[in-house]
Amino acid sequence: MDIYPAIDVERGRLARIDRSTQRASVVRDDPLALAQAYVHEGARWVHVVDLDRALGSGRENDRLVRRLCALPGVAVQVGGNITDADWARDMLDAGAMRVVLGSAAAVEPGRLEGLVSAVGIDRAAVALDVRAGALAARDRSEPLPVALEDLTALLAGIGVRTVLHRDLPRDGTLGGADLAGAAALTRRGFDVIAAGGVATLAEVAEAARLGLAGVIVGRALLHGRFTLPEAIACSG
Repeated sequence: MDIYPAIDVERGRLARIDRSTQRASVVRDDPLALAQAYVHEGARWVHVVDLDRALGSGRENDRLVRRLCALPGVAVQVGGNITDADWARDMLDAGAMRVVLGSAAAVEPGRLEGLVSAVGIDRAAVALDVRAGALAARDRSEPLPVALEDLTALLAGIGVRTVLHRDLPRDGTLGGADLAGAAALTRRGFDVIAAGGVATLAEVAEAARLGLAGVIVGRALLHGRFTLPEAIACSG
């Protein structure tokens, strides 16, 4: 199982989103140095989110994302509610190994299939963000008008193998991830990466036991709950 340390960037700095206001706050000034430290500690992947693009506030991070993707010895997965084909292709051009597509694209018939086609099956993952068991988007209180069962059937049908499962109310809380919800998707044949709330080494070990392909860890590393080498040691 892979550990994906999270690198969220806003205006060239490491940042985190306040889930109540959907605004980013700076955590530290040099995300590239943090990513390099993670690589030195054994990371095989890093998970990068361009918050400016995700929140529709600009493209000031383009150069930084390119530099992160160019780091030697690590693969970069880029996410952030990517529902635009041009943005997805920009991330591939920047050197991303995998692009995480937003499930909100499935609201428009054919759009998600087009995004997957633009990225390529081997380079595409799809985020399955949920709230109370239903597909959801961060910026909407109501569920998406697409059933989780229908979307997973669609993804299986077009050959998507990797999905990211995140329970939105848990995200950024350090309150524990929904590993059971993530594991349910493995039984449908997907390689599943769990995100949102991972806080302890016991959770990392449980994710590995459940057969997950990976976990994304952000605040737990930044807050010193455990180190990346410790998480890797628990990952099986």
